[in-house]
Amino acid sequence: MTTSSRVAVVAAGGTGGHLFPAEALANVLSARGWRIVLATDSRGDQYAQAFPAEERLSLEAATFRSGDPIGMIRASLRISRGVGQARKAYARLKPAVVVGFGGYPSLPALLAAKSRRIPTVIHEQNAVLGRVNRRLAPNATAVACAFPTLLKASPKVAKRVHVVGNPVRPDIAALYDRPYVPPDQTVRLLVTGGSQGARLLSELVPDAMHLLSEDLRCRLRIEQQTRVESIDFARRAFREAGVECEIAPFFRNMSGRLEHAHIVVGRAGASTVSELSVAGLPSILVPLKIAMDDHQTYNARLLTDVGAAVVLKEDGLTAEAFAHALEEMAADPVRLAERAAAARAVAAPKAAEQLADLVEQIAA
Repeated sequence: MTTSSRVAVVAAGGTGGHLFPAEALANVLSARGWRIVLATDSRGDQYAQAFPAEERLSLEAATFRSGDPIGMIRASLRISRGVGQARKAYARLKPAVVVGFGGYPSLPALLAAKSRRIPTVIHEQNAVLGRVNRRLAPNATAVACAFPTLLKASPKVAKRVHVVGNPVRPDIAALYDRPYVPPDQTVRLLVTGGSQGARLLSELVPDAMHLLSEDLRCRLRIEQQTRVESIDFARRAFREAGVECEIAPFFRNMSGRLEHAHIVVGRAGASTVSELSVAGLPSILVPLKIAMDDHQTYNARLLTDVGAAVVLKEDGLTAEAFAHALEEMAADPVRLAERAAAARAVAAPKAAEQLADLVEQIAA
């Protein structure tokens, strides 16, 4: 079978954190002549529009809570149906490899691959091995991860992990060579929320504006992703504080916004942390408190350990505390440039290529 006819099934949960790195890998494999099939769920529609897949598999899957036996039974039945759907699709597609990026839709895809003896690669985006990947890693042909440390991995799995970084989309990877120019007058602040837990930042940042010095308020230009129900509140708060802003529920041209930002405020999801390092940007991060195994706090350490970011814990976080952190960071252009350089120093701009190399080594 020639390379041009080989099929790679890329399986990922329906959030940006899973799908963006999956898309980055798919782009590299597609450019190398692979045919790409995406396995995900309906939640991924808003993130998978540019995904270079010739076909999409919608596999039944489910999650469940520990201690919920009825939920576990129902989930097991749905997962079994998803495995059957994947097996049937694989008989037709004959994939050379199945690559899983975590999230429960990837579980039936990887289990079906194992049952048909198809090589598998899993990639963990977070610094803590997720529940689905924890289940799959011991039997995967290869395990790759984004961060230098991978918590919750068994000693057996940890010994054979390939640290490749977290693949980022090509337009964001291109920012790696862009020099950071610290603010002179205008300070451009980009506020993201992540695909989960955006409510706090949607309200916290606008609420803090009146607490900033008049000088900073006059210089700020804010672009903020905001939950739909918080848009009116945010616009009113920014207007009353005299701060220029652009507000939307979702920004599609994220690379263009990162390119012009001086400071980024956001959660500490794996994609966010990886994109900030590749783009070389100072940041204020608020890890999502309810994230499984507190993985966002561990993700953030990639940037905080080198002084590129400041972390504000969600518990007890006030508008006053946020305003103080932003005022302090924006006040020192020299330190901002140092933070930007530190972020870029821990970046993995070739993560997608390195992961693609591993996939090709493993593929049948």
